[in-house]
Amino acid sequence: MNIKKNDNIKILAGKDSGKTGKVLQVLPKEGKVSVEGLNLLVKHMRPSREGEKGQRIEFPAFINASNVALICPSCGRQTRVGTKIVAGEKGNKKYRVCKKCQTVIE
Repeated sequence: MNIKKNDNIKILAGKDSGKTGKVLQVLPKEGKVSVEGLNLLVKHMRPSREGEKGQRIEFPAFINASNVALICPSCGRQTRVGTKIVAGEKGNKKYRVCKKCQTVIE
């Protein structure tokens, strides 16, 4: 998966399409991401004791990673992500690269 935690992304599809946010959590095996303040769901919690009030808890739900696009930190545009392998002293290192401006994303 080309999207990591703390990346800025833009949502391409769904009720929040066109909005941008920061990735809070990534599930690479399921191919899903959770974005701060977007795709919010509401869960109603019953009171645990008598005399307490119930609550409404809002939390960001997961979005399929194919419905989001990474925003490049250097050029500021939404972009696809490529990879670049650089040989170093300890071996080869793989970097994410912006397809539009060819800068390394890290």
